[in-house]
Amino acid sequence: MEITPEIQDRLNQLSNKYAVLGQDLVSYLDGLLHADVTKYWDYIELETLLSLQKPKTTYPDEVVFIMYHQITELYFKLSLREFEQLGDKQDCSKEFFVSRVKRINRYFDALITSFEIMIDGMDHQQFLKFRMSLLPASGFQSAQYREIEIYSTDFINLVHKDKRESLRSEKNITSLFEHIYWKEGATEIKTGKKTLTLTQFEDKYKEQFIRLGEKCSDKNLWKVYQRLSIDDQKDPAIIAVLRQHDIHVNINWPLAHYKSAVRYLAREPADIAATGGTNWQKYLPPRYQKRIFFPELWSAEEQEDWGRGWVEETLND
Repeated sequence: MEITPEIQDRLNQLSNKYAVLGQDLVSYLDGLLHADVTKYWDYIELETLLSLQKPKTTYPDEVVFIMYHQITELYFKLSLREFEQLGDKQDCSKEFFVSRVKRINRYFDALITSFEIMIDGMDHQQFLKFRMSLLPASGFQSAQYREIEIYSTDFINLVHKDKRESLRSEKNITSLFEHIYWKEGATEIKTGKKTLTLTQFEDKYKEQFIRLGEKCSDKNLWKVYQRLSIDDQKDPAIIAVLRQHDIHVNINWPLAHYKSAVRYLAREPADIAATGGTNWQKYLPPRYQKRIFFPELWSAEEQEDWGRGWVEETLND
């Protein structure tokens, strides 16, 4: 075999690479001789991936429920990678900012537009039966979704809407966490006590959320935006991607869940309770929570009508 200039160039680059590491190139070439080639099924761990669906019942459509939630968590993981890159970027350019937030928006686009797979993809009677084997687990307990919220905005904007103004000057994340909005959604409707779903969730993740909140105090998406130049902050393209992110996470995504809950749990004379005992009637509709990541980018009228138009349009579909 002829050692072409191209091959020689690659050998020289490899030799330099391993010399810097104090390693011998020939030894690594020997290893390459014995290494197997990469196969698709090994690279993506296909057998492991397909073994991760472990239904609690024999109802076939429980697998749909499991897999869609697993797909959701994978998209959340992709989103969190983008938040981390943005927060760690000290000299973030307008182009980098827009491209990364667009990535996050596309992940949520995929989730929101695909939610019908689960809503219309499960037999109604099967769902009402197998869901009882999941107690007290709930999608409410998605830690990655909570991390997306923390990475998106100043922590005060995650505080319950009735407490935000009185706590506006509070900087201690531990104190603010005690009033985080989603706790109300996991209290027992009749007694007002914490559900087991909430106590389990806090036991596992509370300290992790507080640490992340402290880390993100100067690294959340809003803070990265504020580090851009004044001209860039006024750029319509940047404002548009931030507003879309707000709509996706705080309106469209909870609304997709609300639509599913109405489909499966709304009944007369009393609605069926969610598996975790969450108060989905008050927790999911965006207009009740008024959770807005970037209130500075919305008019007072838009904030007052937050999510109302989307709710009416979606539920009338």
